[in-house]
Amino acid sequence: MDRYAPQEIEKKWQKKWEEKAAYRTEADPSRPKYYALEMFPYPSGNLHMGHVRNYSIGDVMARYKTMEGFNVLHPMGFDSFGMPAENAAIQHGVKPSDWTYGNIKNMERQQRAMGLSYDWAREVKTCAPDYYKWTQWLFELFYKRGLAYKKKASVNWCDTCGTVLANEQVIDGKCWRCDSEVHKKALSQWFLKITDYADRLLADLDKLKGWPDRVKTMQDNWIGRSEGLEFDIDVPSLGEKLPVYTTRADTAYGITFVALAAEHPLLSKIMENNPKAEDIKAFCKRVKSQSEIERTSSESEKEGIFTGIYAVNPFNGNKVELWVTNYVLAEYGTGAVMGVPSEDQRDWMFAKKYHLPIIITLQPKNHTLVLEEMTEAYTDKSGVLVNSGRFDGMEMHEALKGIIDEAVKGGFGRRKVNYRLRDWLISRQRYWGAPIPVIHCPNCGEVLVPEEKLPVRLPENVSFEQGNVSPLAQCEAFVHCKCPRCGAEAKRETDTMDTFICSSWYYLRYTDPQNENAPFAKDKVNYWAPVDQYIGGIEHAILHLLYSRFFTKVLHDAGLVDFDEPFTNLMTQGMVLKDGSKMSKSKGNVISPEEIIAKYGADTARLFILFAAPVERDLDWSDKGVEGAYRFLGRVWRILAHFEDTIQSAPKQYDITTLTKEEADLRRVLHMTIRKVTEDIRDRFMFNTAVSSIMELVNAFYAFQDKDINAGLVREVAEALLKLLAPFAPHITEELWTTLFAGMGSVHQQKWPAYDAEAVKLAEIEIVLQVNGKVRDKLIIPSDMDRAAMEKLAMRLPRTKELTKGKTIVKVICVPKKLVNVVVKG
Repeated sequence: MDRYAPQEIEKKWQKKWEEKAAYRTEADPSRPKYYALEMFPYPSGNLHMGHVRNYSIGDVMARYKTMEGFNVLHPMGFDSFGMPAENAAIQHGVKPSDWTYGNIKNMERQQRAMGLSYDWAREVKTCAPDYYKWTQWLFELFYKRGLAYKKKASVNWCDTCGTVLANEQVIDGKCWRCDSEVHKKALSQWFLKITDYADRLLADLDKLKGWPDRVKTMQDNWIGRSEGLEFDIDVPSLGEKLPVYTTRADTAYGITFVALAAEHPLLSKIMENNPKAEDIKAFCKRVKSQSEIERTSSESEKEGIFTGIYAVNPFNGNKVELWVTNYVLAEYGTGAVMGVPSEDQRDWMFAKKYHLPIIITLQPKNHTLVLEEMTEAYTDKSGVLVNSGRFDGMEMHEALKGIIDEAVKGGFGRRKVNYRLRDWLISRQRYWGAPIPVIHCPNCGEVLVPEEKLPVRLPENVSFEQGNVSPLAQCEAFVHCKCPRCGAEAKRETDTMDTFICSSWYYLRYTDPQNENAPFAKDKVNYWAPVDQYIGGIEHAILHLLYSRFFTKVLHDAGLVDFDEPFTNLMTQGMVLKDGSKMSKSKGNVISPEEIIAKYGADTARLFILFAAPVERDLDWSDKGVEGAYRFLGRVWRILAHFEDTIQSAPKQYDITTLTKEEADLRRVLHMTIRKVTEDIRDRFMFNTAVSSIMELVNAFYAFQDKDINAGLVREVAEALLKLLAPFAPHITEELWTTLFAGMGSVHQQKWPAYDAEAVKLAEIEIVLQVNGKVRDKLIIPSDMDRAAMEKLAMRLPRTKELTKGKTIVKVICVPKKLVNVVVKG
């Protein structure tokens, strides 16, 4: 134990763990199970610090739960289909499979160098035929249950990626992957009926007590359930009834125009023998070229063209103009919107621009609206109705119900629930993805590939010279086949599946990854799943997490699993920043994990990234912080090396009544630390404060470096210290444990330490931390702690540092046994 040499220690233990299959996991009904999972990565070739943070968090939970006595499943794999591999094939002339598997091999090596406790025997690669066979099988399951269909639709198209995108993959009008502008294109595409599950996906958010409220709110908003009225507006000159949907039926008497989407199917009839047909056609063409965000933004200019056609408001018989506008979308509602300028800001802007009439239908209770004095629409949902026939003077919510009842009773309206959510578009016009297992037969139509013929393998002999044209569509050997039903010449589907299909069920495959007869065995998936703790970035709140919930509910309904939510608890970690910006190659601020591991070791990298910030917040990289974590591990090594002989000769049991006051104080600090670290990991995921507490314990231990001390206490402190630190720094603790406690097995298989309630209870009190007189936190301290020690402890707290950052500390007021008040300004 002459020196701390992390590079030697870490390679040694990684090799031993692999040789012993130390983290291999099998079902064991005699122990409670715990499934810890981090979102698996795309094999880009190199880990970044965001990966390190994600995996370190998961590894702490897996190791801690193992020491608590749980049978822990902690797997890893690769989300390995997708565009980058295909782009590499186009740019560098390499096969996507070679590029992908080469990157996987490198990232596996990097993950192993971090000392992560993965059961590598369960590894899955979504691009492997033994995985995508079951992705295709699941597609067929959806198809048979009426949840997969193909239709021609106006879809989101990215020219750069050369493929369509689901609505969820368009962020602020741009492609989620390459950030290029997205535009609409009419194509025949495959969809999954996620809308059939909209109500359940929404209602079951209440089940997810262990999910961040922020994520649940994002999903709630994306599903966008609204209850309203769909009613028909007569268009006499066309002999048509135009359905419109509204959640504000209380304003229906104020309709002064009807706005149509540029894609509305009625437009073809409107333009027949219409002198304005060419102008309308040109306007529609221009609008369709605009991005969705341009058209729907409250800030963008509202444009339109009058069709020359009039409609009739069914509530009051008023004649209203029919316009085509740029702010109505075909995908939402019915593609036609009633224009009520007095109560809708977009309609107000439109009416003002084109000098359309405005009718006030709602008066607030505390003042009177005068049209000539109004500068914007009145959008509050409160007041009484005016200019609304027999509903005049009625409170808005009461009138809303009455007007809907009138429409339903009159036979021209229907109560309706609408959703923002649209069916999931899963077709991709690319090569490197799971082929959709459908054959198009001239006699039989769509025919599923028989299950025994799965997987439909990706051919190797394809050309990428066509660029944005799908290589599969150009591969004659792949396209041409026989119909499995009638034997006629037929063609394969050449679209591949969205890679989010692959990641919507991978967590289930981990439970039974070598199964050749099913995606997973029911007894195994029900033993391990659902995932107890899932860890990943907030950026997947809509995409991956919503899709996974949908998949799990379908599989539950099909009788394949006994649960209907995939992830019981969810933790969304913050990003790793450098100089306040997200790390990226283009900014030149990337820190390589391999550089840190080579210089300081994996334990230092892990410890720093867990200590530097609360897990849910962004972490700003600090070279000094890394050096500090390295120095701390060196201090742990040196203090235990100093007491090596004492520890090895000490009795396992000793009489605590013989301890001096100073020794009793150290023991109290030890057991307060055990309690704090346990609660921080188990209850709060506050890994930064857990590490801080361990550091305080080491400082207290150092006070006895040159003093006589009870040997039994030294052994107790050393044993507990290594167990507490083991989930954070697995290599150094394994090395020290086997040196100091030879014959007791791995530190990672030891029982998690329990604190002595008596040792803590007798000498501690709870005080409050205040900042400028307001209570901000509570902390437990020794009852005899003096003012100076209270101030020192309070100022070291992460919460204090957070609340005083960038401010001037004027003074610190300490009242023994009661409070610490930090007075700041700025």
